Amino acid sequence: MSTDYEDSLSMDALNDRIAILEDNIRQLIEQAAAASGEQNESRIADRISQQNEELDRLLMIRESRQKK
Repeated sequence: MSTDYEDSLSMDALNDRIAILEDNIRQLIEQAAAASGEQNESRIADRISQQNEELDRLLMIRESRQKK
């Protein structure tokens, strides 16, 4: 579900936010590969999941705008 803030983003700002999230996810995956210990891995996995959820939401907003 999108927020009013996300709905009000310009297409450029939306694309910038998507790029940031994609980079965050890439960095988190690198951290996960280097992490040792179950607690660290679990924390990183939770952050990856949150970032992926936000990315999916923004991609849906962008897709719906492109169809208009």
